[in-house]
Amino acid sequence: MIEAKIKDAVRDIPDFPKPGIVFKDITPIFQDPQLCGEIVQELRFQCRDLKADAVVGVESRGFLFGLPLANSLSLPFAPVRKKGKLPYDTVSYKYDLEYGSAEIEMHTDAIKPGMRVVVHDDLLATGGTAAAAANLIQQCGAEVCGFSFVLELEFLNGREMLNNHTLNIATLASW
Repeated sequence: MIEAKIKDAVRDIPDFPKPGIVFKDITPIFQDPQLCGEIVQELRFQCRDLKADAVVGVESRGFLFGLPLANSLSLPFAPVRKKGKLPYDTVSYKYDLEYGSAEIEMHTDAIKPGMRVVVHDDLLATGGTAAAAANLIQQCGAEVCGFSFVLELEFLNGREMLNNHTLNIATLASW
């Protein structure tokens, strides 16, 4: 089962990036090309019926499986990045964090009105960044038809933030 393989590969890093946090490090997965391929195929399987027109990957770990997912579905891929990181004209969305705020951007020509978009990131925690990406997509006149994650920290209830956009939320491994 892919969930067991992912859980065996993910490494816990205590007190990162600050004391009290146990960071789920997905980088050991990249040492196993077969597992990487299985992850992309499972993500593809979970997104196959969404009738998506594009996949958006959230900076930066959302790029790692988001682009291969988009390629496997024969769909365009669009990166969502922190403000100031993209070289072309951008559309942005500012959102609140627990302490302060953040702003994300996407190229103005990445998502067109009426498109159906899957938002992909490596980890669903509180859901704030994925919800911000969804709001950015909606601001462009497109629809979020699904969310895709490799990992989910269920105890943080991130799905609640995303349910306003769609109930199509796929994760491969959860804690």
